Amino acid sequence: MISPTIEDYLKAIFKLQKGKEKVTTSSIAERLQLSNATVTSMIKKLAKQKLVKHVSYHGVVLTEGGEKIAVKVIRRHRLVELFLKEILELEWDKVHDEAEQLEHYISDEIMDSIDRVLGYPKADPHGDPIPTRSGDIEKVEDNYTLAEAEVGKKLVINSVSDGDPNKLRFMFKLGLLPGVSISIKNKTPFEGDLDIKVGSSHYHIPLAVAKKIYVTQIERRLKEEEKKHLTV
Repeated sequence: MISPTIEDYLKAIFKLQKGKEKVTTSSIAERLQLSNATVTSMIKKLAKQKLVKHVSYHGVVLTEGGEKIAVKVIRRHRLVELFLKEILELEWDKVHDEAEQLEHYISDEIMDSIDRVLGYPKADPHGDPIPTRSGDIEKVEDNYTLAEAEVGKKLVINSVSDGDPNKLRFMFKLGLLPGVSISIKNKTPFEGDLDIKVGSSHYHIPLAVAKKIYVTQIERRLKEEEKKHLTV
């Protein structure tokens, strides 16, 4: 029996791995807001259950079994988020916290029903890809934060981080949503704020918000979509 606590750990490690970070005890502790000692103790338990292992230069990594569980939890979370927003009409800044609770207790049968009712969606309300039932996750190419983007490039928003409701409300107010075209008009030197253009509107946004918005150059997105169309 996999507890909600174990699922939270596996999900956290999976996301840190995908972020190409070295997954250390301290990075897990920071993400889960726990002490290093608490995390160290749990990692030892997960290793005994063969859900994680230590790899030189990479830190803690998921085993095949651990990754399978993590992806399953992420699938539940993202489908629940979309269900809450599209069917129950909950605001997009509130669905993350609700899904964090519900993701541990919904059966596979219910998840399949939610998936069917939603029309087998590809992404959650914040633009993150929803894993398939078999565990496949669509990879977004050339994905980086708005803070890292060059001035003048035509961009499209892929996804936004869903961890901070205040930032989500701010983004929503400015129309900074997945699929929206955007460009940077100016960057204040030394990691300062950004002046951006969304449609015909101009906004000044904090760097902290720009770091939570993930984008791709529009030309790159169009090429990827054309490639997918040709392979279908």
